[in-house]
Amino acid sequence: MSPRRFPLLRMAAAAALAVAFALAPSDGAAQRARAAATPRDAYFPPPGDGWARRSPGAVGMDSSRLADAIAFAVARESKAPRDLERAHYQTFGREPFGEPTGPFSERGAPTGIILRHGYIVAEWGEPERVDMTFSVTKSFLSTTVGVALDRGLIRAVSDTVRRYVGPVVVLDASGPSGRRGASRLLAPPFESAHNRTITWDHLLRQTSDWEGTLWGKPEWADRPTGEPSEWATRPRRAPGSSYEYNDVRVNVLALAALEVWRRPLPQVLAEYVMGPIGASNTWRWYGYDDSWVVMDGRAVQSVSGGGHWGGGMFISARDQARFGYLTLRRGRWRDRQLLSEAWVRMALTPTPAQPTYGVMNWFLNTDRKLWPSAPASAFAHVGNGTNLIYVDPAHDLVVVARWIENGAVDEFLGRVLAAVEGAPATTGAAAGTASSRQPHAISASPPGAGGATRAPTPAPRSPRSRSASR
Repeated sequence: MSPRRFPLLRMAAAAALAVAFALAPSDGAAQRARAAATPRDAYFPPPGDGWARRSPGAVGMDSSRLADAIAFAVARESKAPRDLERAHYQTFGREPFGEPTGPFSERGAPTGIILRHGYIVAEWGEPERVDMTFSVTKSFLSTTVGVALDRGLIRAVSDTVRRYVGPVVVLDASGPSGRRGASRLLAPPFESAHNRTITWDHLLRQTSDWEGTLWGKPEWADRPTGEPSEWATRPRRAPGSSYEYNDVRVNVLALAALEVWRRPLPQVLAEYVMGPIGASNTWRWYGYDDSWVVMDGRAVQSVSGGGHWGGGMFISARDQARFGYLTLRRGRWRDRQLLSEAWVRMALTPTPAQPTYGVMNWFLNTDRKLWPSAPASAFAHVGNGTNLIYVDPAHDLVVVARWIENGAVDEFLGRVLAAVEGAPATTGAAAGTASSRQPHAISASPPGAGGATRAPTPAPRSPRSRSASR
């Protein structure tokens, strides 16, 4: 394979997956745990490995049904190749200008974490393994914009972005010698008559219809539809009037945010979010070979908002779970409001042109359209893979699932929610029936064995069609 494959991440060595259930304390802590997740006295995990665990029963969940849900997630592993560069060439690499320009990796086995009231109830796969997270990166990107807004660097999301972006000097990609070439001015990204009217809100909600080319990728080349002769010449739609999921425009937002912060966005995210929530130091956020700019005399990489052409956020399920828990707690971590309540409310406000989308990449279960088995108040940070950080305020629940087929997500969530004691019963495919479910080779370990159980070996993989989120 090409040397572009990311070399630092290892592929899972074993097909069998560990599912860990912690044992509940025998005094009255199990009963107290059910009432511990109020905003006033919610549990927050410390940095490192000291994240407290609870057995399913201690937090009002049925262990047998939870094991069934996990076995289902493992069995419904994505059929795309685990070599993510190979998967790219089978999907987005077939688009115009589809050549990768950022790093890819080989991914691990199906992996996940379930939190209730902030405690780890179950884990499977390799929760500390660092893998690509594709469009979940967009939630981290929008977070850097939210922090800029909270700190007054952006006055209002209704401001036009053009007011915040100065001349951009780009460093040419490395040549054969490994040294970067000459610099050049980037074509002003917000100078056309249409682009001058685009606001921060339009970019955050993917309703800008921005026109142009960035990092060698024209906006029309991302999932092109319609008549090819009109891809680059069609009339522009008024910003805010239509929704289009487009990674070139997402990268325009990343460049604009870099212009506001005048420092690398991974540093911003580490200082204001990932550090305070106790994330590990293993996550990385990459851009492209040709997305280096000069900022205050330094070479800075403008990061990407996903893995469409490689790059984006590489992160563990554990760190994904911390971020999901931050959003469950509406931006608050212990006694600090890291993201303002106003920002969280905006992120959870449906986009008029796409009511199941808030700000990127907060997918909303408006009218239960995305996940009929889940409450309408649920939301998720979603990326290709599928990478899922499901957040359920109604059940005080965070679920991370990685490398599950997109079409299996709703049924998986239905099975998890069926394990919550007192949750409304689900019907149809989302719940399954006792007679239709097949037994899985999962059994509880005895005390002192670390709570580990074994899941069945995943089925053989085969290529699949491309996903909508990248």
